[in-house]
Amino acid sequence: MRNRDRRDFLKHGGLLAGAAGALASGVAAPAAAQTGAPTARGGVETGVETQGRAVRRAERYDDSFIFERKPFTWPGGKTLAVWIVPNVEVWRYDSPSGQAISPNDRGIVPDVVNYAWREYGMRVGLWRLADVLDAAGVKATVALNAAVVEHHPKAVDEMKKRGWELMGHGITNSENLAGLTLETERNLIQTSLRTIEQATGRRPRGWLGSGLTETYNTLDILAGEGVVYCGDWNSDDQPYRMKVQAGRMYSVPYCMEINDIPLFIRKGYTGEQYLQSVVDQFDALYADSAKQPRVMGIPLHPMITGQPLRIKYLERALARMKQRDKVWFATGSEIVDAYQRATLS
Repeated sequence: MRNRDRRDFLKHGGLLAGAAGALASGVAAPAAAQTGAPTARGGVETGVETQGRAVRRAERYDDSFIFERKPFTWPGGKTLAVWIVPNVEVWRYDSPSGQAISPNDRGIVPDVVNYAWREYGMRVGLWRLADVLDAAGVKATVALNAAVVEHHPKAVDEMKKRGWELMGHGITNSENLAGLTLETERNLIQTSLRTIEQATGRRPRGWLGSGLTETYNTLDILAGEGVVYCGDWNSDDQPYRMKVQAGRMYSVPYCMEINDIPLFIRKGYTGEQYLQSVVDQFDALYADSAKQPRVMGIPLHPMITGQPLRIKYLERALARMKQRDKVWFATGSEIVDAYQRATLS
């Protein structure tokens, strides 16, 4: 991609991200503010005041401030749990949907440039990540599209051989859970979990939504299917109990702030900037963990961090972390099990 095209692509992505952030935070657009009705104080009524209804909250967890919680430690007296989360995914060749390195604003199909870039992750990038994790003695927790089982069974065997944990991640990354009916969503989740269980002999205990999307029913469906933790809710530095109709469900911090997609692809970070971001995140959490134990997730995508120009920065970040004696490299299940033992006893 030419420099000018890349700048336009990154600028466009930044504008979209900014607009999405404004909507998510409830910030009204200037035009909307100008159309509000005047109040008795001479101001302008907000949409909430005009509609006369309270702000809806998730109601999926109890409010809790981290300084109020009872301290505990991770196994072995460790204070910071680190879990590594490679997203191992497949995409439909006849769909324009999917993470992109080059803009496809017209929805061209087949989108060869982006499809082939994503395929690099499975063919090469994942194994470059595996080499780094093997050398560091770290086991990953894989967010696995169930269709990988059908299309890349040897990849699943290699991940099993390494003792990596596999959690559910939908069927492909060309679609997600957004807008699905209850029964359609339940069938998709059941199919995803069952497919992985049949291939590995173990039913996934964790879940990460494709694109981290959910419906109002997702957590209840997951808990009903035996899933006990989810990485979609990035609202804390510790795991916490979530409210579901039956069973148990915990949130485990996935750490979107250092996800390689927004850092490398949307913000255009260099490898050095990525390394600094990961190290800054780690240093702050490690210091904080002296008061309260913390969790740090490292989200990875093989077609991004698994590229030759970037892999050494992940290697350096892990080496930095392994120098600290209070760090516990763990899988998602190990973190949840330890959290339950520490807080429910």
